[in-house]
Amino acid sequence: MAFKLEVKELYKIFGPNPSKIIPLLKNGQGKKDILKKTGNGVGVNNASFQVESGEIFVVMGLSGSGKSTLIRCLNLLIRPTAGQVLIDGENIVKCGRDRLMQIRRKKIAMVFQNFALLPHRTIENNVAFGLELQGVSVEERLKKSREAIELVGLKGYENSFPAELSGGMQQRVGLARALATDPDILLMDEAFSALDPLIRKEMQDELLSLQSRMHKTIIFITHDLDEALKLGNRIAIMKDGEIVQIGTSEEILTNPADDYVREFVQDVNRVKVVTASTIMKRPDPVAFAKDGLRMAVRKMREASISSIFVLDKEDRVKGLLTIDHAIELLQAGRTDMDSILKKDIVRVKPDASIEELLPLVIDSKYPLVVDDEEERMLGFIVKVSVLSGIIGREV
Repeated sequence: MAFKLEVKELYKIFGPNPSKIIPLLKNGQGKKDILKKTGNGVGVNNASFQVESGEIFVVMGLSGSGKSTLIRCLNLLIRPTAGQVLIDGENIVKCGRDRLMQIRRKKIAMVFQNFALLPHRTIENNVAFGLELQGVSVEERLKKSREAIELVGLKGYENSFPAELSGGMQQRVGLARALATDPDILLMDEAFSALDPLIRKEMQDELLSLQSRMHKTIIFITHDLDEALKLGNRIAIMKDGEIVQIGTSEEILTNPADDYVREFVQDVNRVKVVTASTIMKRPDPVAFAKDGLRMAVRKMREASISSIFVLDKEDRVKGLLTIDHAIELLQAGRTDMDSILKKDIVRVKPDASIEELLPLVIDSKYPLVVDDEEERMLGFIVKVSVLSGIIGREV
């Protein structure tokens, strides 16, 4: 697979003789020890990851973890001490000045925490600034500027100045300026952290809405775990310049790599993150309609269970068979299994959250069926599965 962005063994050391520090890091010395012994600060320590086209990749960590240094290494605002940054397979660390400027203007854009707007320019001209640097004609850049302004919901404010807008609106201007150049990659460094909580939530929703239409590759930096879980297709957690875990929200929540990550996620509201695919039980055993009633009864007895899902030849659930009804039917000399199947089964998709599953599992008389887009059975969910998912362990 060709990745839009690849980072390979990236280091950034601040201080004298930075290249001499890398062997110390490779030998296991930590950030604090190196600072104490050498006076060098470790910004990024051997970071490696890949980002697919159209993915929101979130980098999160506490203050001083290295996340803002890392994102500035991706467009060489901070030049790495060692390692590679590949955009569409091209290592930009090796690029000359002119090529690097071209990449920054055409392929990559950045949205800053403090908006970084030009106070004496109108909103229209702020948004058009990147296009102006590219040498785009006045007519064309104003056209694209207006399109980007409308895209972020600020139509009508083209002739306003930054000071006349709220913080949330100013951040929308910053986002519009980045989008106006139509970059492949969008770098967002704590872009929403200066905003009030309600406005911050609005901007998160706005970003997800824009992404559903534009499919940009986004590297999003945050110190807020809830924001990371909401926005990220995948999340990288940093500590002391190192990436300690990369995974989906659910992978990080249900399988933390170490105690640091475990402590990080311990207070997360699991009902919004954990999905059916994680808590479902595998459908084993199951019965197949073509094998008949007696085989279904045999499977239930061998497994010491009182009910079993019956599938058709395409692995779609026809219904739930109980042992009592099956035996009654056999004692009556009949084998038409379909007549006694419980068919009022609730079906859910694997990405349904516990929050969505709770009312369904409470109201349903039978286990929930998890199936795929072709309605083939993937597993089933009982009430105890949901409880286990909420508390994070088996009950």
